[in-house]
Amino acid sequence: MPESSAPRRDVDRTASELAAVLPALHRALDRRVARDYPHPKPPEGQLALLRFVQEREGATVRQAAEALLMKPNNVSALVSQLTERHLLERRQDSADKRVAHLYLTPTSRRRLAEVRELETAHLTEALLSLTEGEMDALGSVLGALTSLVRGLRSAAH
Repeated sequence: MPESSAPRRDVDRTASELAAVLPALHRALDRRVARDYPHPKPPEGQLALLRFVQEREGATVRQAAEALLMKPNNVSALVSQLTERHLLERRQDSADKRVAHLYLTPTSRRRLAEVRELETAHLTEALLSLTEGEMDALGSVLGALTSLVRGLRSAAH
């Protein structure tokens, strides 16, 4: 990552504030969704795996583990839990029987769509309470946050 030209104290303050606000935002949204979701909401790790498989149908456990920055045995345990609940399918590779490819079930597709709709509705409601200036600021920062996530992911590998 390129070095910031901002003074170090400003970078440190921003890092500290982001470290505090991002988990709080996630928890607040998660609680609102859990309150309105009509099914037992999967734990965050399971939800992250389901979302990854939604983006990359047919991915392997190893690919999921790398993308989610988790150990393969932990992802394998999540896969077992989700297949038992009929939310994920594990299909053997035709060339290598030791490798399994992951696919969503119709139920998990519907439920992921329900969760995404609730998240969008709650965020929309919250965003409508912001001023035009705050909305402009958020719009400007989205690209920077995406770059920040990319940088953190690449540094974790």
